[in-house]
Amino acid sequence: MNGISSVLIASSACIVLILGAIHLFYTFVGRQLHPRDAELKTRLDQAPLMLTRETNMWAAWLGFNASHSVGALLFGALYGYLALTQSDLLFQSDFLLVLGLITLTGYMFLAKCYWFRIPFRGFSLAFVLYGSAIIYECI
Repeated sequence: MNGISSVLIASSACIVLILGAIHLFYTFVGRQLHPRDAELKTRLDQAPLMLTRETNMWAAWLGFNASHSVGALLFGALYGYLALTQSDLLFQSDFLLVLGLITLTGYMFLAKCYWFRIPFRGFSLAFVLYGSAIIYECI
């Protein structure tokens, strides 16, 4: 397989890995993911979910953010590993290539609709690098 394509996908994966690591850090350290309204955090901490009384909205918020971060970390680690050490497997598997493209498309959509410009730009760059690798392989 072509080294350029592997580097492009590894670079894409690295961006996602960094975004996931920063997000996980911000989930548990500091106040970046806290509401600006301190009263709201207190209310969220006291509000059980309709689904169950075993947790509250604040704990669910932290869990959702942490699991989202883990997904980005997994994508970055897996696709980085495949690109750098198992590139033949990666580039011969339409399933893996399409799965990666769908995942990055999903992250871009979420970032555009629900987040803010930094993750949108990061996931967009990761998408462009990833897509460029696929196009380069097809040429």
